[in-house]
Amino acid sequence: MSKARNPYRRPDAFTKAARAQGYPARSVFKLEEIDQRVRLLRPGQRVIDLGAAPGSWSMYAAKRIGASGKLLAIDLSEILGTLGPNVRVVRGDALAIGSDDIAAFGPYDVVLSDMAPATSGSKISDQARSFELFMGAVAIAAAHGAPGSAFVGKIFMSDDFSSAKEAVRLQYEEVRTLRPEGTRSSSSEVFVVGLRQRGKGS
Repeated sequence: MSKARNPYRRPDAFTKAARAQGYPARSVFKLEEIDQRVRLLRPGQRVIDLGAAPGSWSMYAAKRIGASGKLLAIDLSEILGTLGPNVRVVRGDALAIGSDDIAAFGPYDVVLSDMAPATSGSKISDQARSFELFMGAVAIAAAHGAPGSAFVGKIFMSDDFSSAKEAVRLQYEEVRTLRPEGTRSSSSEVFVVGLRQRGKGS
């Protein structure tokens, strides 16, 4: 596909704004909008960022939680953003990292997942893999989220979406589906937000 026809290779207004503000990717504005709409992040929180590369979400979250907060960022790829001393970076598969590593800063007040599959060209295959990653993030939230905590997970819309949303509903008192303004029109991604995680065993 040529550059002229591939929207992901053309720097739009969000991409330019992210660069101007020192963020490595435009995705920061998706998290910023979610944060503003549901009052997600605040000083002193413990946050885990699954699929953190290239680092925009972690950079934004680290600023919001401040020096009194703690953030664990995990990704297979290198995280490029400059993160503060309250951030621990782990390079590896977020769904295969040892429980002790994940529990380092836990239990978490906010579980973030911007994980997405490397697209294969097969819509059905990509949707299935996105669902698997989403459900893996939900499992981590179930195991390491604190009572009353929040969850944000990205997923590609598919026939599995209702099952994904139900998995979140079982854990959280309120569930919302958001498609931030910064999402490209060609993308099928949405974000499922869970607020106020129920206490374990409730």
